[in-house]
Amino acid sequence: MRAALAYPVMAALIAAAATACAGPLEDLGPLPPRFSGPPLAADTVVSEMRSILAAEGVVVEREPSTVLGMCHERLSGRHAPETADAALKSAFARARSAHGWQPGPDLGSGTLTLSKGNWTVTAGLPPQPAQGLQAPIVMSLTCVDGGAAATAPTAPPSPAHTPAPASS
Repeated sequence: MRAALAYPVMAALIAAAATACAGPLEDLGPLPPRFSGPPLAADTVVSEMRSILAAEGVVVEREPSTVLGMCHERLSGRHAPETADAALKSAFARARSAHGWQPGPDLGSGTLTLSKGNWTVTAGLPPQPAQGLQAPIVMSLTCVDGGAAATAPTAPPSPAHTPAPASS
């Protein structure tokens, strides 16, 4: 009998404590945008980053984006190992000073990040390659909100269906 009475009493006490401690819920309005400014197209961002890197002597190629519905690009290339770190750091400094990119989220000492509009660019400082090989440069470009800025591959349009002529 005590156990049967204790459960409803405990439930009532917990409910009372929860409602007494919780402040009234109020509508704070819409959430702020996840990025400022107009969304940038993937082709624009890729072209800008390639030219910034080229100004520092780093040549990268755009890898095709194979993920449907994702707003993600990848640039990769190779550079002389003696100057790869310095060239990559200089390219990121150039992007901030001459192209309006902002420092991105801090992902640790071995990673460089930038943000602009709806895009975030990350690049890891290249590891020391084996003797005689160039250092790999890999840059990942990710957009916050795909929308019209994404350049995901699309399926080819399906041909219009024309009914076969009726035979008599």
